[in-house]
Amino acid sequence: MSGSHLSKDFFELVKSIGESKSKQEEDRIIVSEVAQLKRKMTELSQASNSQAAQANKKKQKEFLIRLMYVEMLGHDASFGYIKAVEMTASTNLIQKRVGYLTCSLTLSPTHEFRFMIINQLQRDLQSANHLEVCSALMAVCKLVTTEMIPAVQPMIIESLRHDIELVRKKAVMALHRFHQLNPDSVAGLGDSLRRTLCDRDPSVMGAALCLLHDVAVITPSAYKDLVPSYVSILKQITEHRLPREFDYHRIPAPWIQIRLLKILALLGQADQATSEGMYEVLHDVMRRADTGINVGYAIIYECVRTVTTIYPNSTLLDAAAASISRFISSDNHNLKYLGVTGLAAIVKDHPRYAAAHQMAVIDCLEDPDETLKRKTLDLLYRMTNPVNVEFIVAKLTTFLREATDVFLRTELVSRITQCAERFAPSNAWYIQTMTNVFELGGDLVKVEVAHNLMRLIAEGSGDDEDQDAELRRDAVDTYLELLEKPVLPDILVCTMAWVLGEYGYLSEAMHVDEIAERLCELIDRPFDNEDVTRSYIVSAVTKLLAQLEGGTGLPVAEAMMHKYKTSRHIDLQQRCLEYLALKPYPQLVARTHPVDASCEDLDVDVNLSFLQAFVDTALAKGAPRYDPPDDLDDDDGFGGRRDHVQLNIEAYKKPELPYSGVKLQSNDPLGAGVPWAPPGGGGPTSTYPAAGPASTYGGAAGAPPVVAGAGWGSQQKSVRNVWGPTGINANEPPPQQHQPQPYGSNQPPYGGGYPQHQQPPQGPPPSQYGGGPSSTYHSEYRPDDEDTDDEPVVDERAVMAASLFGGVPGAAPPAAKRGSVKADVPSSLSRKSTVKKTIKRKSAKAESDQGGFLNAPPAPQQQQQQQQPAHVDLLDISFDSNYASNPLPSTNNYLDPFAPQPAAAATVISPSQAREVPLDPFQMSGLISSIVPDSTKFQHQGRALEPWLISTQEFGGRWGSCPCEVKSNVATTTIRTLDDFCHRIHASDINPVEAIPQTSEVIAAGRVQNPESVALIHCKVRQGGLDLTVRTADPAFSNSLSAFLGQILK
Repeated sequence: MSGSHLSKDFFELVKSIGESKSKQEEDRIIVSEVAQLKRKMTELSQASNSQAAQANKKKQKEFLIRLMYVEMLGHDASFGYIKAVEMTASTNLIQKRVGYLTCSLTLSPTHEFRFMIINQLQRDLQSANHLEVCSALMAVCKLVTTEMIPAVQPMIIESLRHDIELVRKKAVMALHRFHQLNPDSVAGLGDSLRRTLCDRDPSVMGAALCLLHDVAVITPSAYKDLVPSYVSILKQITEHRLPREFDYHRIPAPWIQIRLLKILALLGQADQATSEGMYEVLHDVMRRADTGINVGYAIIYECVRTVTTIYPNSTLLDAAAASISRFISSDNHNLKYLGVTGLAAIVKDHPRYAAAHQMAVIDCLEDPDETLKRKTLDLLYRMTNPVNVEFIVAKLTTFLREATDVFLRTELVSRITQCAERFAPSNAWYIQTMTNVFELGGDLVKVEVAHNLMRLIAEGSGDDEDQDAELRRDAVDTYLELLEKPVLPDILVCTMAWVLGEYGYLSEAMHVDEIAERLCELIDRPFDNEDVTRSYIVSAVTKLLAQLEGGTGLPVAEAMMHKYKTSRHIDLQQRCLEYLALKPYPQLVARTHPVDASCEDLDVDVNLSFLQAFVDTALAKGAPRYDPPDDLDDDDGFGGRRDHVQLNIEAYKKPELPYSGVKLQSNDPLGAGVPWAPPGGGGPTSTYPAAGPASTYGGAAGAPPVVAGAGWGSQQKSVRNVWGPTGINANEPPPQQHQPQPYGSNQPPYGGGYPQHQQPPQGPPPSQYGGGPSSTYHSEYRPDDEDTDDEPVVDERAVMAASLFGGVPGAAPPAAKRGSVKADVPSSLSRKSTVKKTIKRKSAKAESDQGGFLNAPPAPQQQQQQQQPAHVDLLDISFDSNYASNPLPSTNNYLDPFAPQPAAAATVISPSQAREVPLDPFQMSGLISSIVPDSTKFQHQGRALEPWLISTQEFGGRWGSCPCEVKSNVATTTIRTLDDFCHRIHASDINPVEAIPQTSEVIAAGRVQNPESVALIHCKVRQGGLDLTVRTADPAFSNSLSAFLGQILK
């Protein structure tokens, strides 16, 4: 607004503030202005007649503008809020808008004055003057809270049919604000939104697209019928059928085009039928937007994102790749950044398109622009495969060494860890890489990564004991060298202490007593987590002292034990006192701390029979016999005694879902008493696993820590190594485990076979690409002056590109590598080229958490299939590629279209068979359409229930988020044991998470997709019946699933 109607005092105020030399001078001016405003507003409110009051309204408008200026500079002006509320009732439009503006800028969302404006908003929304209606609609977007929506929503809906297009547009914007505050408030306005999409004014239609996009994010299936309308609108826009005022640099309505593309990507994802209606218009939009201006590039980029999101089409993917090629080869850094971002989106599912941009990616990687370099590192992470993992991890590690931003460092640590665990070519390389990450990343590394490294060193490959011993010896020598460094992160010190304590005797450079002395010197360093780190060191020293001949101790070790036996940390104090108590008995020390026993099974006496003599003596002396509580299995589902009375001092909570027959979420914390929770489990654990005599590693000797998430009772025995580039090694049968154990430790997984991503790896194919045992990075360095005349001379950037794009479909084979490349890559830990065993990794946390259920030996038919080698391109997962090179998975396996194809044996399907069975990587319907419907399969709203592979801890975390509970008692004569129940629900596509024989309880989980709805099941098997508890987030889902289980379990 112009300043012609403002007084000279206001301009003097603005000028004085602008010329102030310090914050203190500015504050003095504002304080003086606040005092003047208070006085002048009081004088205005004492007007004696209506004529004077009308004149004072003009002055009050200026005072409110000055009040906003005061608030903007951070001073309190609450004395004038009531004047702003009064100004909203003015009949003058300018004064009314100033009042609404002041209220929207000064009143907080919880301020009580907001409710005083509701009546005035209602009157203005029903006004005959469309300018007043527009003012009220703009105020609604700024002032309305969730509680105020019902009071004004009917008038807003009525405004959608107003004659003035500006009113209709602002009404749509108000409804969009309502959706942001409370999505349920516009849930029933689907028909009204569809009408606004067909409004005769393009501005109203454009405003409706924002609301329709947000609504479709929540429920995309409900708005897929609008795809033809969206396509028609987009086609009309590209054909310049909108008024010229919507053009921007000769591009018709670019912002509306971008919004339409976002909606089409959302609705076409994983839907072939819907996507096919978009292909033509997307190609046309991409072609017309290529005009060489920035807004056209924005539309092209959004088209690329849409093409890579919807069901794939080879023609569109080729056009998107061509557009990305122009971006990434541009000299403009902004366009180059756009090209790298778009290439990352394409490479995620179609890696072959990256092969044509090898040198451009190298240029971006070496560019001084920090932002472009970070985005290129993200692209490298998405391109990682077993062939180029060494080069990419080396680049990421180099960037981690130079980075200072904590968020970037955290992301780099996570990505290096994931790449190393998924694609490590050898155990030695994995150990060296993780050691570098521990040293550089420090506390940014997750503790589970250290646990996995310890387990790998302890278990080795399991195929050759000599190579496993060499691997451990290399690890010991590496960690002995690291002891010389003055600063070491806590997680690295814990890993070093555990390895040296277990396998220090393998060192050829130092004796056991020397290693113990070095560890004693290490313990006095400052650590971030002193109690845990020093406990690891004490346990390692204790293990080493147990190996000394004759039980002779070390003076420095005894001094350390005496020093820390009075530590304020109880765990550290206990370890020192235990050693001092056992020291007079050398044989007992050696027995409690055996050599290399970390993977040995422990015989646990669950009945505590060694205390029977003590109990008998106490009973003979008249002590009362223990009387266990008899209400542990009461109907409330939470164990523990409830017979004591407590005073409830908290207010009752109002039920959120008052449905009949559905139990709401309990106020009792989940981890305290769910019947399937382990004793003391579910709560927080220590940062690192305990070590030493009192460790969870397995008593004195210690075993590698159990990964959080393993089922209760599923003890980690002498498990074979399961690391590999493609997932869990199904060829390795799990050892026999003692009870209790999770269900399925002796049964094959669902469907009689293993999912494709769980087939055992055959190792990286031996090739010239630099991966696997024959990697160039393990070769000896050859100086340039020793090069022979026959050695090929290759450009260094070409070598880098060959290493980077190794294994990517369409990439040319790399040229011979020169020794100078080795300088950029950390040297391998292994001192002998024979230590190159393929690392067998855990493919996913959810699989490892299933315990024996997913580690069962494969079926005989599956083993036969695995013995038939077939060449499968690791990253060629393009949907338009030859079916012969991308065999169809079995219908019993889970299909993940976004995961790289594993380098495992697969049954090759002939092209004729492939034509008979269409490959639909986004929908399971095409894979199981030939299966006859089975009454044992449950469906909810037309969506089939499928097994959900989760751990016990994840089950507990989701229990509280599923408030709709239904309990039932099922009388059955066919189910008498836990195995009977597990087999029965397993046949109905429900995954048994864990079985607890001691209490005859089972927990299971299932889910339906699009959108995802989870179902959690708890069952107690009793004589003659079952006690079932079903929990979901939908009462109808809970009731129907409970009734279904009642039928199949009879």
